[in-house]
Amino acid sequence: MQKIIIEGGQSLKGEVTISGAKNAALPIMAASLLNSGENVISNTPRLKDISTMSSLLTHLGVGCQADDNKILLRTDSIHAIDAPYALVKTMRASVLVLGPLLARMGAAKVSLPGGCAIGARPINLHLMGFKKMGADITLSEGYIHIRAKKLKGASIYLDISTVTGTENLMMAAVLADGLTVIENAACEPEVVDLANALRAMGADIEGAGTPIIKIRGVSNLKPVTYKIIPDRIETGTFLIAAGITRGEIKIKGCNLDHLDALVAKLVEAGLHIQKEGGGLTVKAQKDLTSVDVKTVPYPGFPTDMQAQFMALMAVSNGTSTITENIFENRFMHVAEMRRMGADIRVEGATATVRGVASLKGAPVMATDLRASASLILAGLIARGTTVVDRVYHLDRGYERIEEKLKLLGARIRRIT
Repeated sequence: MQKIIIEGGQSLKGEVTISGAKNAALPIMAASLLNSGENVISNTPRLKDISTMSSLLTHLGVGCQADDNKILLRTDSIHAIDAPYALVKTMRASVLVLGPLLARMGAAKVSLPGGCAIGARPINLHLMGFKKMGADITLSEGYIHIRAKKLKGASIYLDISTVTGTENLMMAAVLADGLTVIENAACEPEVVDLANALRAMGADIEGAGTPIIKIRGVSNLKPVTYKIIPDRIETGTFLIAAGITRGEIKIKGCNLDHLDALVAKLVEAGLHIQKEGGGLTVKAQKDLTSVDVKTVPYPGFPTDMQAQFMALMAVSNGTSTITENIFENRFMHVAEMRRMGADIRVEGATATVRGVASLKGAPVMATDLRASASLILAGLIARGTTVVDRVYHLDRGYERIEEKLKLLGARIRRIT
């Protein structure tokens, strides 16, 4: 079991480069199943989830070769259609092979997904869409069995805007007969990145990034060489790292346009954020002001930044309310922050955060990916030593975060 130890109180200064977006890389890796040949996906982060997806694709018959931040995927000999529980249980995104397998192989058998325990995330909307496209679906002993001789284009309305649902259905539709229209589609940049990768393969897609996506099926797709977009959540986490330590950081290789809602709230709290060359500079004044946020689907305030933002509000002047509208169990970090001296009260889906002068280092336990990042941030500003346990959550979504923070002046180390 690994832990991260932080000696807090250092103001971060320097440059950091953002890695590729995990949540864009995973569906694009799955999309390689749709063609036959050699795909090259660059700017892929070195993360546990990427390794898990590589293992799953290897099980299906894909030849996977990783070279630093580039992955070579050879997809000309797919020989399996099942995603076993042992590979799927740790990562919900494994369900993204359903659409490509169904479209190319006419069948798929995938274990019900796992991942962070942040709330119910059913895939019923994925299955509803597949059924409208002509698939036969059965559930047996924890596995989803799907078959379709040939998918047909369909009109699909998603009751809830779901990112993985939109991506799965989009991948299934690119080889279907006729026109598929997905309404109330997710608009996240990662969905747009997948659509751009599919278009580079030869898919006919329009409307990605809007609530209505139209896909006209084509007979086949070609292999692709594609570069993943920067990780907006990692960018946001480093913006808050600068704010919470009252530091000044230059962030390279990022796209600020993907973070409008977060940036607006950080500027309201007192951070100075300026585009500069191919990146941005963020500087925090000594006194920050509490602001209220509500998580909503993109382009609103992202649920994946809620925990990190709460850490910032815990040491800002005044009282803020943070409302979580996406996942019902995404306040599990609150109890750990309280151990560090944060003044937070939770009622239903709303947390009331009263800023305190300082936090104190303590042993804390990460409960999910973004919670682990929030505890790292809290430890950066806390007086004394913070020990963060269960950091395997962190390794699912942040590439070498302790090394990047150390280069900015943080006193942080990982131990076994």
